[in-house]
Amino acid sequence: MAERGKATLLERYRRLAEISRDLASTVDLDILLNRIVWAAADLSYAQAASILLYDESKGQLFFESTTNLDEPIMRGLVVPVEGSIAGWIVTHRQPIIIPDTQKDPRHFGQVGKVTKVTTHSLLGVPLIAKDEVVGALEAINKLEGEFTDEDQEVLMDLAAQAAVAIENARLFQQSDLIAEMVHELRTPLASLRTAVHLLLRKDVPLDQRSKVVEIIDNETTRLIDMTTAFLDLARLESGRVPFHPDRFDLRQLLEECAVVIRPRAEERHLSFSLEVSDRLPDFIGDRDKIKQVILNLLSNAVNYNLEGGSITMQAGAANGEMLIAVKDTGQGIRQADLAHLFDKFYRAQVTEKSAHGTGLGLAICKKIVEAHHGRIEVESEVGKGTTFFVHLPLSAS
Repeated sequence: MAERGKATLLERYRRLAEISRDLASTVDLDILLNRIVWAAADLSYAQAASILLYDESKGQLFFESTTNLDEPIMRGLVVPVEGSIAGWIVTHRQPIIIPDTQKDPRHFGQVGKVTKVTTHSLLGVPLIAKDEVVGALEAINKLEGEFTDEDQEVLMDLAAQAAVAIENARLFQQSDLIAEMVHELRTPLASLRTAVHLLLRKDVPLDQRSKVVEIIDNETTRLIDMTTAFLDLARLESGRVPFHPDRFDLRQLLEECAVVIRPRAEERHLSFSLEVSDRLPDFIGDRDKIKQVILNLLSNAVNYNLEGGSITMQAGAANGEMLIAVKDTGQGIRQADLAHLFDKFYRAQVTEKSAHGTGLGLAICKKIVEAHHGRIEVESEVGKGTTFFVHLPLSAS
Protein backbone atom coordinates (compact mmCIF):
# COMPACT_ATOMS: atom_id res chain seq x y z
CA MET A 1 0.00 0.00 0.00
CA ALA A 2 2.84 2.36 0.91
CA GLU A 3 4.64 1.54 -2.35
CA ARG A 4 1.47 2.32 -4.27
CA GLY A 5 1.24 5.68 -2.52
CA LYS A 6 4.85 6.54 -3.40
CA ALA A 7 4.30 5.55 -7.03
CA THR A 8 1.17 7.68 -7.15
CA LEU A 9 3.02 10.71 -5.79
CA LEU A 10 5.87 10.16 -8.27
CA GLU A 11 3.41 9.91 -11.11
CA ARG A 12 1.70 13.11 -10.00
CA TYR A 13 4.99 14.98 -10.09
CA ARG A 14 5.80 13.60 -13.51
CA ARG A 15 2.43 14.90 -14.64
CA LEU A 16 3.16 18.25 -12.94
CA ALA A 17 6.46 18.53 -14.84
CA GLU A 18 4.62 18.01 -18.14
CA ILE A 19 1.98 20.57 -17.17
CA SER A 20 4.63 23.12 -16.14
CA ARG A 21 6.29 22.94 -19.55
CA ASP A 22 2.90 23.41 -21.18
CA LEU A 23 2.03 26.42 -19.01
CA ALA A 24 5.38 28.08 -19.63
CA SER A 25 4.78 28.04 -23.39
CA THR A 26 1.22 29.47 -23.25
CA VAL A 27 0.78 33.24 -23.57
CA ASP A 28 -2.96 33.35 -24.29
CA LEU A 29 -4.49 34.13 -20.89
CA ASP A 30 -7.85 32.42 -21.54
CA ILE A 31 -6.22 29.19 -22.70
CA LEU A 32 -3.73 29.35 -19.84
CA LEU A 33 -6.39 29.71 -17.12
CA ASN A 34 -8.38 26.86 -18.61
CA ARG A 35 -5.34 24.57 -18.59
CA ILE A 36 -4.50 25.49 -15.01
CA VAL A 37 -7.93 24.61 -13.61
CA TRP A 38 -8.07 21.29 -15.46
CA ALA A 39 -4.57 20.45 -14.23
CA ALA A 40 -5.59 21.36 -10.66
CA ALA A 41 -8.61 19.05 -10.78
CA ASP A 42 -6.52 16.27 -12.31
CA LEU A 43 -3.61 16.48 -9.85
CA SER A 44 -5.78 16.76 -6.73
CA TYR A 45 -8.33 14.12 -7.82
CA ALA A 46 -11.12 16.67 -7.45
CA GLN A 47 -14.53 16.98 -9.09
CA ALA A 48 -13.77 20.53 -10.23
CA ALA A 49 -11.33 23.41 -9.86
CA SER A 50 -11.45 27.17 -10.32
CA ILE A 51 -9.25 30.26 -10.40
CA LEU A 52 -9.97 33.65 -8.86
CA LEU A 53 -7.62 36.51 -9.70
CA TYR A 54 -6.91 39.36 -7.29
CA ASP A 55 -6.91 43.03 -8.26
CA GLU A 56 -4.93 44.75 -5.53
CA SER A 57 -5.80 48.26 -6.74
CA LYS A 58 -9.51 47.56 -6.24
CA GLY A 59 -9.12 45.11 -3.38
CA GLN A 60 -11.37 42.65 -5.24
CA LEU A 61 -11.32 39.03 -6.35
CA PHE A 62 -12.62 38.15 -9.81
CA PHE A 63 -13.91 34.69 -10.71
CA GLU A 64 -12.04 33.79 -13.91
CA SER A 65 -12.18 30.13 -14.89
CA THR A 66 -13.59 26.77 -13.81
CA THR A 67 -13.65 23.21 -15.11
CA ASN A 68 -17.35 22.62 -14.57
CA LEU A 69 -18.84 25.53 -16.49
CA ASP A 70 -18.13 26.70 -20.02
CA GLU A 71 -19.64 30.11 -19.39
CA PRO A 72 -17.56 33.15 -20.44
CA ILE A 73 -20.24 35.48 -19.07
CA MET A 74 -19.30 34.24 -15.57
CA ARG A 75 -15.86 35.79 -15.95
CA GLY A 76 -15.49 38.91 -13.89
CA LEU A 77 -17.96 37.85 -11.17
CA VAL A 78 -16.78 39.72 -8.08
CA VAL A 79 -16.13 37.52 -5.06
CA PRO A 80 -15.77 39.43 -1.79
CA VAL A 81 -12.37 39.36 -0.12
CA GLU A 82 -14.04 39.70 3.24
CA GLY A 83 -16.28 36.74 3.94
CA SER A 84 -14.98 34.27 1.36
CA ILE A 85 -12.55 31.35 1.51
CA ALA A 86 -10.66 32.66 -1.52
CA GLY A 87 -10.40 36.03 0.23
CA TRP A 88 -8.91 34.33 3.29
CA ILE A 89 -6.36 32.50 1.11
CA VAL A 90 -5.31 35.74 -0.62
CA THR A 91 -5.20 37.76 2.61
CA HIS A 92 -3.25 35.17 4.62
CA ARG A 93 -1.18 33.86 1.67
CA GLN A 94 -1.69 30.35 2.99
CA PRO A 95 -3.24 27.11 1.71
CA ILE A 96 -6.32 25.71 3.37
CA ILE A 97 -8.20 22.40 3.50
CA ILE A 98 -11.87 22.49 4.46
CA PRO A 99 -13.52 19.04 4.85
CA ASP A 100 -17.04 20.52 5.01
CA THR A 101 -17.54 23.95 3.45
CA GLN A 102 -21.23 24.03 4.38
CA LYS A 103 -20.16 24.47 8.00
CA ASP A 104 -17.66 27.21 7.19
CA PRO A 105 -19.08 30.79 7.43
CA ARG A 106 -16.52 32.02 4.88
CA HIS A 107 -18.01 29.89 2.09
CA PHE A 108 -19.28 32.10 -0.77
CA GLY A 109 -22.05 30.16 -2.48
CA GLN A 110 -22.88 32.46 -5.42
CA VAL A 111 -20.56 30.66 -7.86
CA GLY A 112 -22.07 27.31 -6.89
CA LYS A 113 -25.56 28.61 -7.64
CA VAL A 114 -24.55 29.41 -11.21
CA THR A 115 -22.45 26.28 -11.82
CA LYS A 116 -25.11 24.15 -10.10
CA VAL A 117 -22.36 22.23 -8.28
CA THR A 118 -22.55 22.19 -4.48
CA THR A 119 -19.18 22.51 -2.80
CA HIS A 120 -18.76 19.94 -0.04
CA SER A 121 -14.99 19.91 0.49
CA LEU A 122 -12.32 22.35 -0.67
CA LEU A 123 -8.58 22.63 -1.08
CA GLY A 124 -7.36 26.15 -1.80
CA VAL A 125 -3.88 27.56 -2.37
CA PRO A 126 -2.59 31.09 -3.07
CA LEU A 127 -1.14 32.10 -6.43
CA ILE A 128 2.00 34.12 -5.68
CA ALA A 129 4.50 35.51 -8.20
CA LYS A 130 7.49 37.68 -7.24
CA ASP A 131 6.06 37.98 -3.72
CA GLU A 132 2.83 39.46 -5.11
CA VAL A 133 -0.51 37.69 -4.66
CA VAL A 134 -2.02 36.96 -8.07
CA GLY A 135 -5.11 35.13 -6.81
CA ALA A 136 -6.35 31.80 -5.49
CA LEU A 137 -6.58 28.31 -6.99
CA GLU A 138 -9.28 26.06 -5.56
CA ALA A 139 -10.06 22.36 -6.01
CA ILE A 140 -13.49 21.24 -4.81
CA ASN A 141 -15.06 17.93 -3.85
CA LYS A 142 -12.40 15.20 -3.51
CA LEU A 143 -13.55 12.26 -5.61
CA GLU A 144 -12.58 9.71 -2.97
CA GLY A 145 -11.97 10.39 0.71
CA GLU A 146 -10.71 13.78 1.86
CA PHE A 147 -8.07 16.21 0.64
CA THR A 148 -4.66 15.40 2.12
CA ASP A 149 -1.41 17.21 2.86
CA GLU A 150 -0.01 15.46 -0.21
CA ASP A 151 -2.78 16.97 -2.37
CA GLN A 152 -1.98 20.36 -0.88
CA GLU A 153 1.74 19.99 -1.57
CA VAL A 154 1.18 19.10 -5.23
CA LEU A 155 -1.35 21.91 -5.72
CA MET A 156 1.03 24.43 -4.11
CA ASP A 157 3.74 23.42 -6.59
CA LEU A 158 1.27 23.79 -9.47
CA ALA A 159 0.18 27.19 -8.14
CA ALA A 160 3.79 28.41 -8.04
CA GLN A 161 4.23 27.56 -11.73
CA ALA A 162 0.77 28.87 -12.63
CA ALA A 163 1.26 32.26 -10.95
CA VAL A 164 4.43 32.95 -12.95
CA ALA A 165 2.74 31.83 -16.18
CA ILE A 166 -0.27 34.10 -15.49
CA GLU A 167 1.95 37.12 -14.90
CA ASN A 168 3.94 36.39 -18.06
CA ALA A 169 0.73 36.08 -20.10
CA ARG A 170 -0.56 39.34 -18.65
CA LEU A 171 2.69 41.15 -19.48
CA PHE A 172 2.65 39.76 -23.01
CA GLN A 173 -0.97 40.80 -23.43
CA GLN A 174 -0.40 44.27 -21.99
CA SER A 175 2.77 44.94 -23.99
CA ASP A 176 0.99 43.92 -27.19
CA LEU A 177 -1.99 46.16 -26.44
CA ILE A 178 0.14 49.07 -25.27
CA ALA A 179 2.34 48.92 -28.38
CA GLU A 180 -0.76 49.09 -30.58
CA MET A 181 -2.24 51.86 -28.48
CA VAL A 182 0.92 54.00 -28.59
CA HIS A 183 1.07 53.58 -32.35
CA GLU A 184 -2.56 54.72 -32.71
CA LEU A 185 -2.09 57.71 -30.38
CA ARG A 186 0.67 59.17 -32.52
CA THR A 187 -1.69 60.43 -35.25
CA PRO A 188 -4.06 62.53 -33.09
CA LEU A 189 -1.13 63.73 -30.97
CA ALA A 190 0.70 64.87 -34.11
CA SER A 191 -2.42 66.76 -35.20
CA LEU A 192 -2.66 68.44 -31.80
CA ARG A 193 1.00 69.44 -31.88
CA THR A 194 0.59 71.00 -35.33
CA ALA A 195 -2.56 72.84 -34.22
CA VAL A 196 -0.86 74.25 -31.12
CA HIS A 197 2.12 75.35 -33.22
CA LEU A 198 -0.24 77.26 -35.54
CA LEU A 199 -2.00 78.96 -32.61
CA LEU A 200 1.33 80.18 -31.27
CA ARG A 201 2.07 81.98 -34.53
CA LYS A 202 0.98 85.62 -34.50
CA ASP A 203 0.49 85.83 -38.26
CA VAL A 204 -2.39 83.31 -38.34
CA PRO A 205 -5.70 85.14 -39.08
CA LEU A 206 -8.56 84.99 -36.59
CA ASP A 207 -10.82 82.91 -38.86
CA GLN A 208 -8.01 80.36 -39.29
CA ARG A 209 -7.51 80.23 -35.54
CA SER A 210 -11.16 79.21 -35.12
CA LYS A 211 -10.60 76.29 -37.49
CA VAL A 212 -7.48 75.27 -35.56
CA VAL A 213 -9.44 75.32 -32.30
CA GLU A 214 -12.04 73.07 -33.95
CA ILE A 215 -9.27 70.63 -34.94
CA ILE A 216 -8.00 70.58 -31.35
CA ASP A 217 -11.52 69.91 -30.08
CA ASN A 218 -12.05 67.04 -32.56
CA GLU A 219 -8.70 65.41 -31.88
CA THR A 220 -9.13 65.71 -28.11
CA THR A 221 -12.53 64.00 -28.36
CA ARG A 222 -10.94 61.32 -30.52
CA LEU A 223 -8.23 60.71 -27.90
CA ILE A 224 -10.82 60.43 -25.11
CA ASP A 225 -12.91 57.97 -27.15
CA MET A 226 -9.85 55.93 -28.03
CA THR A 227 -8.52 55.64 -24.48
CA THR A 228 -11.99 54.80 -23.13
CA ALA A 229 -12.43 52.06 -25.75
CA PHE A 230 -8.90 50.82 -25.10
CA LEU A 231 -9.60 50.43 -21.38
CA ASP A 232 -12.91 48.66 -22.12
CA LEU A 233 -11.16 46.17 -24.39
CA ALA A 234 -8.25 45.64 -21.98
CA ARG A 235 -10.69 44.85 -19.16
CA LEU A 236 -12.70 42.50 -21.38
CA GLU A 237 -9.57 40.62 -22.45
CA SER A 238 -8.30 40.33 -18.88
CA GLY A 239 -11.69 39.14 -17.58
CA ARG A 240 -12.03 42.09 -15.19
CA VAL A 241 -15.34 43.29 -16.59
CA PRO A 242 -18.18 41.83 -14.50
CA PHE A 243 -21.19 40.57 -16.46
CA HIS A 244 -24.64 40.84 -14.88
CA PRO A 245 -26.98 38.32 -16.55
CA ASP A 246 -30.69 39.01 -16.19
CA ARG A 247 -33.89 38.31 -18.11
CA PHE A 248 -34.96 41.24 -20.28
CA ASP A 249 -37.26 42.21 -23.15
CA LEU A 250 -35.08 42.48 -26.26
CA ARG A 251 -37.77 44.35 -28.20
CA GLN A 252 -37.76 47.12 -25.59
CA LEU A 253 -33.97 47.28 -25.72
CA LEU A 254 -33.97 47.64 -29.51
CA GLU A 255 -36.60 50.37 -29.32
CA GLU A 256 -34.39 52.26 -26.83
CA CYS A 257 -31.47 51.99 -29.25
CA ALA A 258 -33.70 53.25 -32.07
CA VAL A 259 -34.63 56.35 -30.02
CA VAL A 260 -30.94 57.12 -29.51
CA ILE A 261 -29.91 56.65 -33.15
CA ARG A 262 -32.85 58.27 -35.04
CA PRO A 263 -31.81 61.91 -34.42
CA ARG A 264 -28.27 61.16 -35.62
CA ALA A 265 -29.66 59.41 -38.71
CA GLU A 266 -31.95 62.37 -39.47
CA GLU A 267 -28.99 64.77 -39.30
CA ARG A 268 -27.49 62.89 -42.26
CA HIS A 269 -30.86 62.52 -44.01
CA LEU A 270 -30.87 58.76 -43.44
CA SER A 271 -34.11 56.81 -43.14
CA PHE A 272 -34.31 54.35 -40.23
CA SER A 273 -36.64 51.35 -39.80
CA LEU A 274 -37.02 48.81 -37.01
CA GLU A 275 -38.49 45.39 -37.85
CA VAL A 276 -39.01 43.09 -34.86
CA SER A 277 -40.75 39.71 -34.90
CA ASP A 278 -44.03 39.48 -32.98
CA ARG A 279 -42.81 36.30 -31.30
CA LEU A 280 -39.56 37.55 -29.82
CA PRO A 281 -38.83 35.72 -26.54
CA ASP A 282 -37.14 37.27 -23.53
CA PHE A 283 -33.38 36.89 -23.40
CA ILE A 284 -31.06 36.27 -20.46
CA GLY A 285 -27.80 38.18 -20.67
CA ASP A 286 -26.09 41.40 -19.66
CA ARG A 287 -28.57 44.01 -20.90
CA ASP A 288 -26.18 46.97 -20.81
CA LYS A 289 -23.49 45.14 -22.76
CA ILE A 290 -25.90 43.86 -25.41
CA LYS A 291 -27.13 47.46 -25.75
CA GLN A 292 -23.51 48.59 -26.15
CA VAL A 293 -23.10 46.16 -29.07
CA ILE A 294 -26.29 47.29 -30.83
CA LEU A 295 -25.54 51.01 -30.43
CA ASN A 296 -22.02 50.48 -31.77
CA LEU A 297 -23.33 48.74 -34.89
CA LEU A 298 -25.99 51.42 -35.41
CA SER A 299 -23.41 54.19 -34.97
CA ASN A 300 -21.23 52.58 -37.63
CA ALA A 301 -24.27 52.36 -39.92
CA VAL A 302 -24.74 56.13 -39.53
CA ASN A 303 -21.06 57.10 -39.79
CA TYR A 304 -20.22 55.00 -42.83
CA ASN A 305 -23.48 55.44 -44.72
CA LEU A 306 -24.07 57.58 -47.78
CA GLU A 307 -26.12 60.73 -47.31
CA GLY A 308 -29.78 60.02 -48.08
CA GLY A 309 -29.32 56.28 -47.54
CA SER A 310 -31.11 53.96 -45.15
CA ILE A 311 -30.58 51.85 -42.02
CA THR A 312 -32.64 48.79 -41.15
CA MET A 313 -32.51 46.89 -37.86
CA GLN A 314 -34.24 43.51 -37.73
CA ALA A 315 -34.68 40.98 -34.93
CA GLY A 316 -36.23 37.54 -34.71
CA ALA A 317 -35.83 34.09 -33.18
CA ALA A 318 -35.33 30.84 -35.09
CA ASN A 319 -33.39 27.58 -34.83
CA GLY A 320 -32.70 28.05 -31.14
CA GLU A 321 -31.11 31.47 -31.42
CA MET A 322 -31.88 35.16 -31.41
CA LEU A 323 -30.80 36.97 -34.58
CA ILE A 324 -30.27 40.74 -34.76
CA ALA A 325 -29.31 42.32 -38.09
CA VAL A 326 -28.17 45.90 -38.74
CA LYS A 327 -28.15 46.80 -42.43
CA ASP A 328 -26.97 50.00 -44.12
CA THR A 329 -26.78 51.25 -47.70
CA GLY A 330 -23.32 52.73 -47.27
CA GLN A 331 -19.99 52.43 -49.03
CA GLY A 332 -19.55 48.75 -48.29
CA ILE A 333 -16.35 46.93 -47.34
CA ARG A 334 -13.86 45.16 -49.59
CA GLN A 335 -13.67 41.37 -49.29
CA ALA A 336 -9.97 41.68 -48.37
CA ASP A 337 -10.90 43.78 -45.33
CA LEU A 338 -13.73 41.59 -44.02
CA ALA A 339 -11.41 38.97 -42.48
CA HIS A 340 -9.71 41.65 -40.34
CA LEU A 341 -12.74 43.76 -39.49
CA PHE A 342 -12.89 42.59 -35.85
CA ASP A 343 -9.14 42.98 -35.24
CA LYS A 344 -7.99 45.64 -32.78
CA PHE A 345 -7.36 49.06 -34.36
CA TYR A 346 -8.20 47.78 -37.84
CA ARG A 347 -9.98 50.15 -40.19
CA ALA A 348 -11.19 49.11 -43.61
CA GLN A 349 -9.46 51.01 -46.41
CA VAL A 350 -12.69 52.32 -47.90
CA THR A 351 -13.69 53.96 -44.60
CA GLU A 352 -10.38 55.45 -43.44
CA LYS A 353 -11.00 58.83 -45.06
CA SER A 354 -14.74 58.98 -44.45
CA ALA A 355 -14.86 58.62 -40.65
CA HIS A 356 -12.47 58.54 -37.73
CA GLY A 357 -13.34 55.76 -35.31
CA THR A 358 -11.17 54.20 -32.64
CA GLY A 359 -10.72 50.93 -34.51
CA LEU A 360 -11.76 49.13 -31.31
CA GLY A 361 -15.56 49.17 -31.40
CA LEU A 362 -16.03 45.95 -33.38
CA ALA A 363 -13.35 44.13 -31.36
CA ILE A 364 -15.27 45.05 -28.20
CA CYS A 365 -18.55 43.92 -29.77
CA LYS A 366 -17.02 40.56 -30.67
CA LYS A 367 -15.78 40.01 -27.11
CA ILE A 368 -19.19 40.81 -25.60
CA VAL A 369 -21.11 38.61 -28.05
CA GLU A 370 -18.72 35.68 -27.55
CA ALA A 371 -19.08 36.05 -23.78
CA HIS A 372 -22.78 35.31 -24.36
CA HIS A 373 -21.85 32.18 -26.37
CA GLY A 374 -22.86 33.99 -29.53
CA ARG A 375 -21.15 35.06 -32.74
CA ILE A 376 -21.08 38.17 -34.88
CA GLU A 377 -20.82 38.05 -38.68
CA VAL A 378 -20.73 40.54 -41.53
CA GLU A 379 -21.72 40.60 -45.19
CA SER A 380 -20.81 43.50 -47.44
CA GLU A 381 -20.52 44.62 -51.04
CA VAL A 382 -18.64 47.73 -52.09
CA GLY A 383 -21.00 50.44 -53.25
CA LYS A 384 -24.12 48.66 -51.96
CA GLY A 385 -23.79 48.47 -48.18
CA THR A 386 -23.06 46.28 -45.19
CA THR A 387 -25.06 44.02 -42.86
CA PHE A 388 -23.92 42.86 -39.42
CA PHE A 389 -25.54 39.76 -37.92
CA VAL A 390 -25.52 39.09 -34.16
CA HIS A 391 -26.40 35.49 -33.23
CA LEU A 392 -27.28 34.87 -29.56
CA PRO A 393 -28.20 31.31 -28.51
CA LEU A 394 -31.53 30.95 -26.72
CA SER A 395 -30.22 27.81 -24.99
CA ALA A 396 -28.11 30.08 -22.77
CA SER A 397 -31.32 31.84 -21.78
